[in-house]
Amino acid sequence: MQQVKSENPEFVNRISPIVEKLIKENTLYQEKLNKEKMVEMLVDLFASFSEEEFRAIPDNELTRRIDKILVLEAVSGTLNDLTPEEMAIFDEAVEGR
Repeated sequence: MQQVKSENPEFVNRISPIVEKLIKENTLYQEKLNKEKMVEMLVDLFASFSEEEFRAIPDNELTRRIDKILVLEAVSGTLNDLTPEEMAIFDEAVEGR
């Protein structure tokens, strides 16, 4: 993935295929997320780990963590997409009217 700017290609090489697979399998992710931006964001996020710590995360655990982050990214801002009528319905439901 050449478009991602990163100082650590090991992180990119491990994160990129996971993001690609998760986005390919999820239509919400396909609609809401940009693969390159997500990889770049995740590489920056996981950069807080040392290379040894990052390598120690099992693939299934790394996939689980990335999936949770992608869910959050995909649904953040969802309320901004609602029409005023839909927002009123949402507000009423939340308030329990």
